Order: sequence, then structure tokens, then C-alpha cells
Amino acid sequence: MPERRSRLPVLDVRSLPGPETIRRRQLSNGLVILARENFSSPSVVLTGSLTAGALGETKDNAGLADLTASALMRGTSGRPFERIYEAIEAIGASLSIGAGTHATSFRGKALAEDLDVLLDLLNDVLRQPSFPPVQVDRLRAEKLTALSIRDQDTASVAQLAFDELLYGDHPYALPSDGYRESVSGLTDAAVRAFHRRAYGPAGMLLAIVGAVPAARALDAAEAVLGDWRNPEQPAPPAMPSVRGLAGSPRRDALLPGKSQCDLVVGSVGPSRFDPDYLVAALGNNILGRFGLMGRLGDVVREQAGLAYSVASSITGGPGPGPWQVMAGVAPANVERAFDLIRKEIGRFVRGGVTPQELSDNQANFIGRLPLQMESNEGVAGALVNMERFELGLDFYQRYPERVAGITREHVRAAASRFLEPDLMAMTVAGPGAGGN
Repeated sequence: MPERRSRLPVLDVRSLPGPETIRRRQLSNGLVILARENFSSPSVVLTGSLTAGALGETKDNAGLADLTASALMRGTSGRPFERIYEAIEAIGASLSIGAGTHATSFRGKALAEDLDVLLDLLNDVLRQPSFPPVQVDRLRAEKLTALSIRDQDTASVAQLAFDELLYGDHPYALPSDGYRESVSGLTDAAVRAFHRRAYGPAGMLLAIVGAVPAARALDAAEAVLGDWRNPEQPAPPAMPSVRGLAGSPRRDALLPGKSQCDLVVGSVGPSRFDPDYLVAALGNNILGRFGLMGRLGDVVREQAGLAYSVASSITGGPGPGPWQVMAGVAPANVERAFDLIRKEIGRFVRGGVTPQELSDNQANFIGRLPLQMESNEGVAGALVNMERFELGLDFYQRYPERVAGITREHVRAAASRFLEPDLMAMTVAGPGAGGN
């Protein structure tokens, strides 16, 4: 009997963000502002990023960008710690900031009538933080506690080992939150120096979505941030190339007293700029996400009963993130799970996907798009992604057609390009896992 193919959803792309409804303005200082109106609720959301990430860190100062971002809201030259949060709570708003490998990101939400207040607070913490030593010391202690907890978590330890094994001396080998040894040596002076050098408007993105006319949102943001200049701000560090693997290196991390092992298997995947990224993302959905975690969930968990959990992920950003499989297994099942995961990846690469798998996952990708765009937060994030990865303002309007145009051969070719079962890094953390 022939397989039944899912009917692909038909969307009204005019309802999605596009050139007709997105206003874009690039300021002379390098800041790009995007705005889209939505009067279905009285709120407004802002989200964005600066190029002050952890990409230039070393093992000795890993976690510096993360600590700096966390300290921004602990006091400014005009507002002590308490007043910042009193100002936010007084209008029922939210504002948060965090750092990753490539960028420091921020997001906030308020009633539309309080957009100016929210922008003023954002401007203050980004440009005028005071980094009180007592607050930096407190944050550092909190970070060290979190790192101690992380270093006893089997999934986190397996991931750290995997990143180091896969990326070697590439910046992606370092965790953006650092190590206990590196974070313990970070001072308020180091935080101030990093902020003075790295924070600035060049390359900054800001999206504003909600019940505010787009022209007014653009004008309000420009009035607050348009005069920001930082002559010291460097260009983002160049992205080094990633060396390919020779064989399938493995690293075991022993964590006594644990009842479960976590393992990671994978290789270097595409960046978000790679023309194969969308095809690879769809293939990854088939491999280890769709339904009860795709093929891997069916074979490794349901049929063989070897894993408590198993899933695959693809995390391309400005650089080539990993395409990896994560699984939680009983210590006695580690070797069998490794073997079965690699065999299933081999079948996925060599045998390709079925027409039913392809159509089911195309329907999933297209059908979930309107749900991702039904909130101001979802639209604001989409605007930032379109700008950051140079996708074009019509990207989401073209998205359904692009997904529908993906073929089984496209998926097979992308999988063959990035996944090779005999060239994968493998790590495991847990009790009795070994001791490299």
C-alpha cells in the first residue's frame, strides 16, 4: 500500500511579518531598529542584541561577558540597584540581559504607554552601569555556586566534554558561563574594562513590537540611543575555521554517585548562514525531534529500551554549531546506546527519508509558523533573526514555499555533508564511565 503523504498547510503569508508591515531604520552609529505594530493587546515588547559576546575569551577569563551582562542591572551612575527594580516593578514591566558566545542579548516588556520608560531603563543599564564591587562580588559567588551545580550534572558535563572534544582550540570549545577557576578570578575592574571596550551601538539590533505606531517606536528608540558612540568598540572577532575530525574520538567523565549516564554524539553542523541550514534543520527534526523524538526515539528508546531520553539538535548560529544526539541511559547500556545511535545515523545518511517522513515534517514546520508569530515576543525574535542572519524582511513570507520545496534528495545530501558515523565525537558522563 502506498504511503499517505500529509497535506501541507496553506498559510495566508500576508498575515506574517514582511516588508509591508516591518519598519527598519539604521542609525549613523550602527544601530539597526526594526518595528512592527500589533494592536491586539496593549503591550509592547523589545528585544535585541549587542556584539559584546564571549567569542574572544580564553580559558583564563571565560565567563567575563556573562558576568558583565548579569551585572549591568545591579546599579548605574544614576540609579542604585534597588531603584532599577523599583522602576521596573512600578510599571509592571520586565527587563533582562544575558550574554552568549557571540552577543549580549536583552528583552523587555511593558504596557505600550510605558515604552519610553522601558527604553530609558535599557539605555541606562547598557551605557551607564556602575558595577558596584559588592554587587559584582555577590554575582560572582552566585555564578560559582551555579557552576558547582553544573559540574555535577551528567548532561552538562557530557556537553562540556563534547564541545571541547569536537572544537579543540576553537572558541566554541569554551562555555560562555566559564569555569569555576576562571570566574573566581574575575574582578569588577575586569568587568568595567570589558564593558568600556566591548559595549557600543555598532552591530546592535533592536526590535520593538506591539501596540505602538511603528514610526513612533523608531523615533523613540533613536531619541534615546541615537547619540551613543564608543570609539573603542572593536569589530567582532573573526570566526576561525573548524578542523575536521580524524576518526571518532571519545572522552569519558567519571561522576561517582550518579545513577544515570548522559552521552553526546555528533559532528560540526552548518552555520545559520549556510544555504543548507533549513534543509539540515528539517532533517534533524526527522532524525530526533518529531513526535516522540523522531527515528532515534523510536529505535533507541521505544524499540530497544536503551534510553530514558534521546533527541537530536542542530544549533547553527553565526558559526557552525554542532549537529548532535543527546541521550540519558543506564550505565550498563552506554556501549549499546552508542552503537545503536551511530547505526541509526548511518541509516539516516545512506537510506535517506521516506516520502511520509518528509511530508509530515514539512507540515510541522509550516503549520507551527503562525503559532510562533502569534505573540509579540515571537515576532520580535523573528525580526532580530532576520536582520542578524541577513535573511531578508520577506523571509517568513517565503518560508512556507521554501519548506515545501525541500526534497528527499536535499535532505539526504545535507545529511551526507554533515554527518558521518565514523567521524563523530563521543562523550559520556556518569558513574563508572571511565576516567579520561
